[in-house]
Amino acid sequence: MLGQKTDFRQIPVDDIFNGERALATLMTVPYQADEAGEVESVQLLQARFPDSVLATEDFRDQQAVTVKADALLGVARFLRDEMGYDMLLDDTSYDRLNLGQEPRFVGVYELRSVRHNRQLRLLVPAPDDKRPVLPSLTKIWPTANWHEREAFDLMGIRYKGHPDLKRILMPDNWVGHPLRKDYDINREEVPFSVNWEAPEFENLGKQILEPVVPVMEIPDGMDHRHLVINMGPQHPSTHGVLRLIAELEGEKVVRVDPDLGYLHSGFEKQGENVRWKDFVYYTDRMDYLSSMSNNLGYVLAVETLLGIEVPPRAKALRVIMAELQRIASHLVALGTAVLDLSGTSMAFLMYAFRERELITDIFEMVSGGRLTLSYMRIGGLAADVPPAFDYKVRQVLEVMPSRIDEYERMLTDSVIFRGRTEGVGPLSAEDALALGVTGPMLRASGVPYDLRRVRPYCGYEQYDFDVVTETGCDVFSRYLVRVNEMRQSLRIIQQALDNLPAGPVNVDNRKVVPPPREELDHDMEALIHHFKLWTEGMKTPPGSIYHAVENPKGILGFFLVSDGSAHPYRLRVRGPSFVNLQALNRMASGQYVADLIASLGSVDIVLGEVDR
Repeated sequence: MLGQKTDFRQIPVDDIFNGERALATLMTVPYQADEAGEVESVQLLQARFPDSVLATEDFRDQQAVTVKADALLGVARFLRDEMGYDMLLDDTSYDRLNLGQEPRFVGVYELRSVRHNRQLRLLVPAPDDKRPVLPSLTKIWPTANWHEREAFDLMGIRYKGHPDLKRILMPDNWVGHPLRKDYDINREEVPFSVNWEAPEFENLGKQILEPVVPVMEIPDGMDHRHLVINMGPQHPSTHGVLRLIAELEGEKVVRVDPDLGYLHSGFEKQGENVRWKDFVYYTDRMDYLSSMSNNLGYVLAVETLLGIEVPPRAKALRVIMAELQRIASHLVALGTAVLDLSGTSMAFLMYAFRERELITDIFEMVSGGRLTLSYMRIGGLAADVPPAFDYKVRQVLEVMPSRIDEYERMLTDSVIFRGRTEGVGPLSAEDALALGVTGPMLRASGVPYDLRRVRPYCGYEQYDFDVVTETGCDVFSRYLVRVNEMRQSLRIIQQALDNLPAGPVNVDNRKVVPPPREELDHDMEALIHHFKLWTEGMKTPPGSIYHAVENPKGILGFFLVSDGSAHPYRLRVRGPSFVNLQALNRMASGQYVADLIASLGSVDIVLGEVDR
């Protein structure tokens, strides 16, 4: 049904929250972006709220509207209920202290209409610089909950009406808000030390008896008459340093509250203090199982800001790498999730890693690395692929179909596996959209929203592939989506490899990409360009853009603000693991404790991307 022509004006807007009718509506996602509809949305906003729209902007074909804070709730309801913007993709902020603009803090809301295939950005200045406050959007788009907590934690913006406004990534006793421009990145302030020679360990006995970090109480909203347990932050089935606070009534989960921040790495703050080209290496370390995909998302965002497009060969190679990475990531997701269920064989994990090794061999061939790769670069690729690349990729294309069939014989037809996954971790299409869930989780709830199809990049519009969906809305459906997405990735790779263009893999722009090594020996201008790029870095035009890609775990988004210098002024990362994890409580409530493990595994998180 994907791609059918539909007159969306004939569909009742409220159907997005009406069960089966909503699903039928969503299954008509159009292929082409409705750019005229985006302009129309801005015009209708201006007509409906003439005194509240402060400014409009069209930069790189992206529409942005600045509205007053006291009108935000009305504007948001209008956009959701009357214009069909059913998903709040991202909710962030930035500090304009060094831009000389007032007021200092601005809320940024990236909206998507799944039905209409539209996008729109709202900018909302917070009136008070000393105590910035914005209205909470949690009652309109529930996904705003964690986003607003993050902005409160890292930027210090308070959200009026938020149900549980507290820190989410930093420790409760942390002083200050790290993403503010006046926050010293070099300050040494940690909640505890692991150095035995540090002053706080002089009285070791006292340190043991009096913990540095206060013991946490039972979270607000949990009933102390129920059993409240900790799962993690050191637990094999939490896939890293994640703490789950679970409220239980017998063996049933009443509520689960993920506690984040044990791996907080400060990627966004670091990104604002390095040059544009240097942040590529940090993207590897967010979702370290999707390095190629992370590289691609970031370099495409910067290229959008620059207004450049890479050569056809680079596009095709980027597609091949991204789809190989999708397969490798899904293999780890499936292998570890099956291992979590314990009643199934550990052999599946070994099989999954066996196939993944074929792909990491290719990555090592082209980049020198197997996990953190940094192969994509702004303007193209680090280098062209070697002659053996074609042979190694075709080996994967030959082997993988039968191996995927083998997985299905082990799992899809397994009574034990189906018993542990069917009907477990339910998440309806309506709940998934409201919570901002994307990727295989959203498509397993029946919504065929895949940016490769609806907002194609890197030439994805040229490839013949299916957007895989399931309607079971459970753990088993998420497994099926990932299995069949691997088959579709093989189709894409085959087409890209068979039609791989010749030519360069980098743009011919010496202000973006260093000149070839052979030019440096005889061309003074090339030498100057090389020197300036490595000592000063490239500069981008002033402006802001939002660019998103369809990563293995969901939509990875980058919000970039440029002040015209060689450093990002604001670099925001929307990690799909962070957003998707928020749905765990909805999926686990009313289920058994053992089902909580299955539900978490089906989310497919990497903590480097959650605590980025």
